[in-house]
Amino acid sequence: MSFLSNFHYSILGTNTQERVVFVHGLMAFAANWRKIANRLENDFQCLIYDQRGHGRSFKPDSGYSPEIFAEDLNKITDELGWGSFHLVGHSMGGRNAMVFAHMFPHKVRTLTIEDMSPESDFTMKGYYENMLTHIPTPFANKAAVKEFFDSEFKKSFQAKEPPAVLSTFLQANLEEKADGTYDWRFSKQAVIEITHEGHLKDRWLEVSSFKMPVLLIRGEKSHILKQETYEKMLAVNPNITGVEFAGAGHWVHYEKFEEFVQAFRQFIAQNPV
Repeated sequence: MSFLSNFHYSILGTNTQERVVFVHGLMAFAANWRKIANRLENDFQCLIYDQRGHGRSFKPDSGYSPEIFAEDLNKITDELGWGSFHLVGHSMGGRNAMVFAHMFPHKVRTLTIEDMSPESDFTMKGYYENMLTHIPTPFANKAAVKEFFDSEFKKSFQAKEPPAVLSTFLQANLEEKADGTYDWRFSKQAVIEITHEGHLKDRWLEVSSFKMPVLLIRGEKSHILKQETYEKMLAVNPNITGVEFAGAGHWVHYEKFEEFVQAFRQFIAQNPV
């Protein structure tokens, strides 16, 4: 059995000279990138996939460090025959993309980091444990999902993110199971392990090592990538170009879809490799 068969993935577009790999964030899945990939597929060949522990990919009991996620992507792209590509990662996917670009720099033509800090944050594990504890999965049906998120969620959980955006994101990650109930697409155990493993150390070594062109995207209202950290990343490595999106929070590619696509296209056009 091939390693690739462990993963749910899609390839859009036919331009094998300009390939892009999109890496989703925590508790997300491949389809979170589909709108972006659809807009780019006439000019790029795009890979979107569910990372381990997420969506319809395999969900092992352990193995959730950024290094293991990077090794997964290396094996996936080897099996697909993708020797080099543009790499885009959001949030946790941004951290995994940083580690991949450090471990396998020969494969990364350009790197786009969307709203992710290289700093470690030991509060993250508790925050996500608390969040998932407050959401009483499985839900009996779709109406029960809507009722909870319309009323109880905002009362019972103090979110760092805008509640409406977080609520939409979380509901998109609930799916109907065979028995008619609604439960997570991801593994709760994996999410908790990722928030622990991903913050055991900072990633400034990786940031300083990049030789490829890097686009660093920050939402002006982000709670993840602080302004001072963003500016430090730009100062640490001259290969990093920064773009801030006014009015956006953490999910820039969702909140500012058109602007995100435009910024990415412009970055690639300015950095022919």
